[in-house]
Amino acid sequence: MSVDSAVVRRIAHLSRIAVEDAEVERLQGELNAILAFVEELSEVDVSGVEPLTSVLPMKMKKRSDVVTDGGIADDVLANAPEREDHFFVVPKVIE
Repeated sequence: MSVDSAVVRRIAHLSRIAVEDAEVERLQGELNAILAFVEELSEVDVSGVEPLTSVLPMKMKKRSDVVTDGGIADDVLANAPEREDHFFVVPKVIE
């Protein structure tokens, strides 16, 4: 897989990044190098390898899974420009 200059411009547009015409060729080369590396990684045999979350052995800290309302609605809404009861009031955007 590789990208051409049109794809680079489209990615930049969708990412809302201003890219000068002079930069397109360099970015095209960098993106193609990244894609080639990803393709190379997909060729690595990882069967039998346990997934890792860290290179160091450690236990994940977990809190109890309890559903609450937080009880701090007034604190959450303290800086809201407009509120009603315990809800944010926002302008209607769809008719």
